[in-house]
Amino acid sequence: MPHTQTARLMDGTGLARKILDHSAAMATAITRQTGTPPCLATVLVGDDPASATYVRMKRARCEKAGIASRHLHLPATTTTAELVDAITSLSEDPEVHGILLQHPVGAHIDERAAFEAIAPHKDVDGVTMRSFAAMSFGLPGFVSCTPGGIMRLLDHYDVELAGKRAVVVGRSAILGKPAGMLLLARDATVTYCHSRTRDLESIVREADVLVAAVGRPGFIRGEDIKVGAVVIDAGYSPGNLGDVDFDGAVTRARLITPVPGGVGPMTIAMLLSQTADAAALQSGLAPAELVPPSSPE
Repeated sequence: MPHTQTARLMDGTGLARKILDHSAAMATAITRQTGTPPCLATVLVGDDPASATYVRMKRARCEKAGIASRHLHLPATTTTAELVDAITSLSEDPEVHGILLQHPVGAHIDERAAFEAIAPHKDVDGVTMRSFAAMSFGLPGFVSCTPGGIMRLLDHYDVELAGKRAVVVGRSAILGKPAGMLLLARDATVTYCHSRTRDLESIVREADVLVAAVGRPGFIRGEDIKVGAVVIDAGYSPGNLGDVDFDGAVTRARLITPVPGGVGPMTIAMLLSQTADAAALQSGLAPAELVPPSSPE
């Protein structure tokens, strides 16, 4: 007999709004106490239209939240050394509290070297090796924004992780890998998979919590979702297509993120939240004391 339940949608847009409201209150408090608003510097190399759109959107969200933004647009011909120098200057600038290097930067640039030029205390996007190590060892630091947003969503919907089988499909340095480490830190049993994993379907079928982050639309079939599973779809492709066959998965999962409106809004919310936290810490203030959360998220 076919399973006919309908999953509850995990509203990333609504939760992101709460986080952004809290970040705005933080920014107001920081500005009032220090005379200087939190500042996020965005760095864009080249003229990729999608990247330019993302940066504009992030800067607009900053303005709405009372966070200043500084934009550095470099030509596509920028070398690795020039980009590293530019980011190093931002890292040393006391008026800049967070730095975002928009991906991609061009095949001729050593992206990892550019990321590592970001000072750890300004790595509000959680992209440096230092930040990944802190996530892995449970030390203070900034988390990768999309995995951090995923964890906030799971907490908001009271998803119990301890002892659960979590499957992460994807192994990127800023999404799949850190997502697995954050789940492991919460006592989930984590399996990493990717596009070359053999018999992926059988592993997906065992997942109590599935994080799809492989970047291939419809890569995971709805029929392979375990009945009652929690499905986090971190993929996005033109036409609002995620990595999971939504129509098939929604009849089997207990909770599922829509695409769009699930993981995406949480990523930007985490970026601004961590920028406000960075500004507070760099100003010698305690983030939690500035604006205590009104309710658990």
